[in-house]
Amino acid sequence: MNKIFSRLIPKDSLRESNSLLGIDWILFLSTIPLLGAGLVTMNAFTGNSHFFGKQLISIAISFTMFFILSRIDFRFLRSSFVTFSLYGGVCGILILLALIGGVTKGAQSWFDFGAFSFEPSDLAKLVLIIVLAKYFSRRHIEIANIRHIIVSGVYSFIIFFLIIIHPDFGSAILIFLIWLGMVLVSGISKKHLFLVFLVGAISFGGLWGFGFKEYQKNRIRTFVDPLSDIHGTGYNAYQSVIAVGSGQVVGKGVGYGTQSRLKFLPEYQTDFIFAAFAEEWGFIGILILFGCFAIVVWRILANAVLGATNFEILYGIGVAIFFVIHFSVNVGMNIGLLPVTGTTLPFLSYGGTHLLTEFTALGILMGMRRYRRNAHKDSIKNEFLGPQ
Repeated sequence: MNKIFSRLIPKDSLRESNSLLGIDWILFLSTIPLLGAGLVTMNAFTGNSHFFGKQLISIAISFTMFFILSRIDFRFLRSSFVTFSLYGGVCGILILLALIGGVTKGAQSWFDFGAFSFEPSDLAKLVLIIVLAKYFSRRHIEIANIRHIIVSGVYSFIIFFLIIIHPDFGSAILIFLIWLGMVLVSGISKKHLFLVFLVGAISFGGLWGFGFKEYQKNRIRTFVDPLSDIHGTGYNAYQSVIAVGSGQVVGKGVGYGTQSRLKFLPEYQTDFIFAAFAEEWGFIGILILFGCFAIVVWRILANAVLGATNFEILYGIGVAIFFVIHFSVNVGMNIGLLPVTGTTLPFLSYGGTHLLTEFTALGILMGMRRYRRNAHKDSIKNEFLGPQ
């Protein structure tokens, strides 16, 4: 872990940042190719500019939010009152969603306002990161005490429960993975890790018997045996795997992806945009895509480890976990390694809510960057990881 932190901390960490507006421009500019890949892919198959035009508007709004937040001093988030007010607010929104939210494909996950819609689960993930960063920032030294794992688990479970009752299985699983990732970073012991997985297995058994809808069970069955029902529940995943494979090395070219253009591949602008992109751009395009995303995660972590306090460090690491989980789950379900959960691909998938959440998370990180520490990297490691 120490070697990883050493590599992430820039060599010029002793110097003040003189970059324009205090923004990490490598991080920001590395999102542009990802956004462009999404725009080109969704525009190639629609036959009109509906998705393309609305996505451009979402990008403009997200950029605006990013630059506004980058100028704010977020030390107020260290206040317990502020943090848990955000937590209470997002829980209230999720409860309201269960009462009046719009239903799409069997899930009550959206507030529909006509001209636009809003998915609160994305906001809930960001708020959970803030809450867990706040909780663990003062307790990371004694994280071996299982009480802190239980308390943080309760915070996460409440949001998990409020999301899964909609039912939104995919977002609920991401909530669990964000919590698990931040607990692991905070220094959980191996025996407690085993206990976490044991509780997870028992919970899964309970959900299978009493919580999951039949279509959710069918998705899991399809994951275990993808070819068991390729004309039914396994159709989406099967067509996605075909699309990815048909791209081969250099792809079929922009607009020539037959799986998407001929409508064999469903949701090619959202859940399966990776498959549509891979069919057009091939293995070479996938490598470039992975490279751009790796730069984003690298710069998030590089900024995180220079956080002024443990709260800022844990927040930044939580944001990195958020992006890695979203990216991994989406790619996994596109290539048949994970069940279809309706998870978006960061920066590429169509939709304003997830884009706004992603750039809000990055904007807050840039705001924290303005008052980052200028300490020696050994001091940073010792405070966060403890003396070695």
